[in-house]
Amino acid sequence: MSDELNKDIDKNSDNKENKKEDNRVSIVEDKLPRRLIIIPVMGKPLFPGLYAPFPIPPQHAEAVNKAIAENDGFLGLNLYISDNPPDRKIPSVDDIYKVGVVVKVFKKLNLPDGGLNLLINSIKRYKIIRFTTTDPVIRAEPLYIEDSFQGDKDSKEIKAYTRALLSEVKTLSENNPLFTEEMRLTMVNVDDPGKLSDFVTSMINADRASQQEILETFDVQDRLEKVLLLLQKESEITKIQQKIQGSINAKVQKQQRDFFLKEQLKEIKKELGYDTDPRQRDIEKYKKALEELDVVEEVKERMQSEIEKISSIDTHSPEYTVSKNYLDTLFALPWNKENKEREDIDKSKKILDRDHYGLEDVKERIYEFLAVRKLNPDKKSSILCFVGPPGVGKTSIGKSIAEALNRPFFRFSLGGMRDEAEIKGHRRTYIGAMPGKIIEALKIVKVKNPVLMLDEIDKLGTSFQGDPSSALLEVLDPEQNSSFRDHYLDLPFDLSNVLFITTANTLDTIPRPLLDRMEVIRLSGYIMEEKLKIASKYIIPRQVKANGLDIKNIKFTNKAISSIIEGYAREAGVRNFERRIERICRKIAADIVSNNKTSYNIIVDDKDLEKYLKKPIFTEDFTERDLKPGNAIGLAWTSMGGATLTIESIRVSEKKDSGTINITGQLGDVMTESVQIAYSHVRSIAQNYGVNENYFNDAVIHLHIPEGATPKDGPSAGITMATALLSLAMNKVIRNDTAMTGELSLNGKVLPIGGLKEKTIAAKRLGFIKHIIIPYENIRDLDEIPDNVKKGLTFHPVKSVEEVFDFMFKLNKINKKVKKEKSKKNNK
Repeated sequence: MSDELNKDIDKNSDNKENKKEDNRVSIVEDKLPRRLIIIPVMGKPLFPGLYAPFPIPPQHAEAVNKAIAENDGFLGLNLYISDNPPDRKIPSVDDIYKVGVVVKVFKKLNLPDGGLNLLINSIKRYKIIRFTTTDPVIRAEPLYIEDSFQGDKDSKEIKAYTRALLSEVKTLSENNPLFTEEMRLTMVNVDDPGKLSDFVTSMINADRASQQEILETFDVQDRLEKVLLLLQKESEITKIQQKIQGSINAKVQKQQRDFFLKEQLKEIKKELGYDTDPRQRDIEKYKKALEELDVVEEVKERMQSEIEKISSIDTHSPEYTVSKNYLDTLFALPWNKENKEREDIDKSKKILDRDHYGLEDVKERIYEFLAVRKLNPDKKSSILCFVGPPGVGKTSIGKSIAEALNRPFFRFSLGGMRDEAEIKGHRRTYIGAMPGKIIEALKIVKVKNPVLMLDEIDKLGTSFQGDPSSALLEVLDPEQNSSFRDHYLDLPFDLSNVLFITTANTLDTIPRPLLDRMEVIRLSGYIMEEKLKIASKYIIPRQVKANGLDIKNIKFTNKAISSIIEGYAREAGVRNFERRIERICRKIAADIVSNNKTSYNIIVDDKDLEKYLKKPIFTEDFTERDLKPGNAIGLAWTSMGGATLTIESIRVSEKKDSGTINITGQLGDVMTESVQIAYSHVRSIAQNYGVNENYFNDAVIHLHIPEGATPKDGPSAGITMATALLSLAMNKVIRNDTAMTGELSLNGKVLPIGGLKEKTIAAKRLGFIKHIIIPYENIRDLDEIPDNVKKGLTFHPVKSVEEVFDFMFKLNKINKKVKKEKSKKNNK
């Protein structure tokens, strides 16, 4: 034991008082009852030798009152085993530890909630031998435990443990404010090592399981050793806590020191005449910019308000940064700055013709726009929507339009966008708020009349964050966007001078209200002749130059280009076609470098393609020339452009499910309905064409549309499927030079379709199609098809499916004969 502790013991010990206290405890111990009323307690266990107030919850008040009445105030307190004991009105004996402390109640105070506040003296450990009752209170027979020693109570080991314990407590108490001077004096006055270990355990911040373990340790030496281990753990935690606290204090002191130094530096520079206040500098900059700005009154008032706001906010405040960013955005916007448009229409035409072959509809629309702007500069811009398959030049035509108009160009994609705030911005109440993409684009281009391209508008999504397509309604409406309000700005901004161009592969997924605000211009796919010209005029020179080659020394023959188109790139656009040309140029460049060629003169012919591009991807079109009974050639429209389909049907001889039709080919709901309509109609009129009346009743018909992995849907294949089914029933092959498109009603009427231009290009691309059957109401769409596409094709408008059958089977006479015989039969 340290000298200081020895002095404390000599100074504060009072042997007489200790003897009186021991006598009183001994008297109380003599009266301990043979049966105890047990009360389960929460928190941490009590240790013998303590006087303390102790709260009792209302559910245990009755047990306390019985203990006072029956056992002269003696109670047993046992700790719950679990931190979260079961919610039972009467605790189970399995919920509590078997070792507890018997206490004597000296005073009882009733509380308003039905609970009690007791003044108790904890007397001695006990262990439950057996439980006598559990309801309504727990009673048990206790075995009162005396402290035990492995040897002599005054042995050297016990004294060494005691001194080590006091020394550890002294060290801990110097750094722990929970140890008061009064507690320290109490410890040095306790001369019993068992009581000392109990007192120290009750004071340290150990967990409940560890304290219960100390309570259940009856040997004093073992108890002292366990308490020493707990004290050492507490000391380690205290050291770590001091280290953390010291580090925090050092940082705080450094921040305070830096703050005072900065303030002193400001004052020094102020005395020397240096302007160092960034806030004042910003305010002056904003005020000067506001004087030069010509904006509406609402915008000017908001700017003035924000300038006044930051003049009264500390620069270190987060609110200052928010207001400053808002002002920076407001002053960065082109409120009244615009590019002067090109008025030379002829020069604009040259730019468009230089960059793109064909696309006459688009070019004509731009010429009209320029002419109207020249006559009426105040005319608001329209919203154009370019629709077509991938690779036909929708995005690149937007860049050319911007150059032709002498306007800046900015593009961003809407594909997969699900957050409304991407369009209209975040409200400034959110941390990290920012404007939407429309306002951000105007900040970047720095004029209010750019060409903004919104790519992939057909691929917008929706989510819990909002509907971006609905947010675009205000942006793309010429009647509303003159006062567009971004959520971040919350001020009107004029978007009416912006030329918006949107692109899409299909119109089906664009919401109708949004589509209504746009002028749709279709960009169909290219046929062989157009791809040949595009390749020679644009693609080959661009790729030869991009791959470091000389256009004078490389030549592609027309036969090679045609073979690339037919064998490797049959899609409607030219993107994949350009990749093939690029690959050939790369192979040539690699060959020149690897062989150290200084000069070269290369001609790429169709015989060389396998060397550069390997085997052709398309050896022959899936659409068959040699048709069989039950086959028919149809035309379809997809987001990739027009396509041809060979519809196949066979008769399966089965007794089960006879009179039904099986459908395969990844068909959507619309085409599935078309199959059912065609099947029902053909069954109803088959006898008119000499088909046995039991033909459909005795077998299952299987109708298939090839390329099953490709989803197909849309009202355009009804007459093709009906023709295939009748061909099967008549066992007659139809014309193989004819393709058809048109939807069928249940009564045999041919209904109009869409995408006739794309479908015609697909038929033209096939090569052997000479005739195309179309609905009569689609005659108006023939004017939109270029003459070079219609060349070599004959169109046959029809109103009813009977006209289709008459043309495909040449059955005019047979049909009339069958009808006449049927009429005679009905008359009889």
